Amino acid sequence: MTEDLSAVANFLYEAGTLKHTARTGWWMAGVRQPETVAEHSWRTALIATIIAKLEGADPARAAFLAVWHDTGETRTGDVNHLGKKYTAGEADPRDITADQVAGMPGVLAEALTELVAEYEAKDSPEAICARDADKLECMIQGIEYKAQGYENAQRWIDNSRGRIVTKAGNALADAVLKTGSLDWLRSALSEKQG
Repeated sequence: MTEDLSAVANFLYEAGTLKHTARTGWWMAGVRQPETVAEHSWRTALIATIIAKLEGADPARAAFLAVWHDTGETRTGDVNHLGKKYTAGEADPRDITADQVAGMPGVLAEALTELVAEYEAKDSPEAICARDADKLECMIQGIEYKAQGYENAQRWIDNSRGRIVTKAGNALADAVLKTGSLDWLRSALSEKQG
């Protein structure tokens, strides 16, 4: 390979900042040390795979969209919904991605720009599955925070649940709501479900 990959290297360091970028909406629920954007994106990608498979969409593509869906937050931070009310002209993730991939090899820059555009357009089955995964992950995180004593997380649980649109996403959300956050551990240890 003879192309200059320094812009790609720079982006990889930039992407690492998401491991330290808190999901700020949780502060309003009283969560002192909320999950990071990277943690959220990881589980969102897993969920997108599951929803897409159940929906008959491409699971790999849905996961790919989900893992990239918040990469623009390296430049903006995680601006919660209240903060967006006061942000003059919310930044378009497609514009942020265009800046992030500037200088990358053309084939890579084009692929990443198209990927974020697909997610934002909300019109491919995989994008719809990835977006549902984003909402379901937030709902699950809310349930986990509520189990830790953060009662105000119920607002995030309810809002996220109400925004899921796919049949598989809705069925999975119903199953999650009926399952305790530690039922997986009880099952793995062959303990009685309580």
